[in-house]
Amino acid sequence: MNRPTTTDHSVVAAPLNGHPLADLIAHEIRERGGWMRFERFMELALYAPGLGYYSGGRRVIGAGPQDGSDFVTAPELTPLFGKVLAAQLRQALDATGTNEVWEFGAGTGALAEQLLGELGERITRYTIVDLSGTLRDRQHQRLQKEHPELVHKVIWADSLPDTMEGVIVGNEVLDAMPVHLMSWNGEHWMERGVGLAGPETAPDLAAGATPGGVADVPPRFVWLDRPAPEGVRPPTERADSEYVPGTVTETHGQAEAFVTTLAERMTRGAAFFLDYGFPEAEYYHPQRTGGTLMCHHLHQSDPDPLVKVGEKDITSHVNFTGIALAGQEADWEVLGYTSQGRFLTNCGLGEALAQTGQASTAEQLKARAAMQMLLAEHEMGELFKVIGFVKGPWFEAIGFAHGDRTHTL
Repeated sequence: MNRPTTTDHSVVAAPLNGHPLADLIAHEIRERGGWMRFERFMELALYAPGLGYYSGGRRVIGAGPQDGSDFVTAPELTPLFGKVLAAQLRQALDATGTNEVWEFGAGTGALAEQLLGELGERITRYTIVDLSGTLRDRQHQRLQKEHPELVHKVIWADSLPDTMEGVIVGNEVLDAMPVHLMSWNGEHWMERGVGLAGPETAPDLAAGATPGGVADVPPRFVWLDRPAPEGVRPPTERADSEYVPGTVTETHGQAEAFVTTLAERMTRGAAFFLDYGFPEAEYYHPQRTGGTLMCHHLHQSDPDPLVKVGEKDITSHVNFTGIALAGQEADWEVLGYTSQGRFLTNCGLGEALAQTGQASTAEQLKARAAMQMLLAEHEMGELFKVIGFVKGPWFEAIGFAHGDRTHTL
């Protein structure tokens, strides 16, 4: 296989750590002639069966680094999150005349526990779609403990049926879908991929090495750029000349294809996605020169996905314009788009907090601190956004009653 023309943009190459996942990726890079599209690298790093970050059994979600986790999500902060989100889902279930909730990427099961507790008598089935067998076990144990009388309504699926109806919810799902990296060198858009630096003729790490031989020197993952195919560039109307050389950004083909698939298979229902991100005009602003790719390990931000592969989260902000267009092109209508802070306020977070007045002082303080995290502009309130879709009669969703920003998409 001919080796692609590439430019090495590594500053500090990342030595492989002998992890079976790193060996697997290194082997595939060699099989591909020395270059792997970053989208594929991220896919393997997160989801390689039994080895990836989400599929390898690691405890990824938790309260802090002391429990071995890497990040916390809104349902883990407070049950108020699920309580007020349930108000929007209940309205959507009634408006669409459906009886099933579909949750994608249920994590620890915290949100499922909260939604099932609020909607249990309203729904006939709660379907969780999750690729991690370890997380499924954790989710089942949690739901069995908290809602033994309702757990029979919960089913787990690892694929989608040909048709579906109901209300979909995805909290921090789109950001974990593999992205394509692009860089601008001042003249052309380049595809940024991953290669190996070091003894390229060395045998696979898993096969062992001869003492004193070339394979004793471990290869390293490095960034490698190659020219993008003609016409392949970020989905923005901005002229290439507006970008400074060295700009790096992401495109989101897998997330958009995921939304398209859901929209095509849904016969009736609604969908709500909550995640961090921006509309296209902000996402591809020329001043955002470094893109949004980020890793999380032990509740610390880490900008380098080429080290500790399989041991940390890799994520990217969401281009909500692309998500909206993907849904619309598959016959979903946009119900609304707004900040998470505004959405939760519209759904009654303030009223839900007031109902905690009978709780202990410590519990009230914890609830207020969590609400601050969910609503504050410098926390999750502004960075996180919510987009809603419907297939069927359009309705005025309560979550977008005030502060709708659909016009910015």
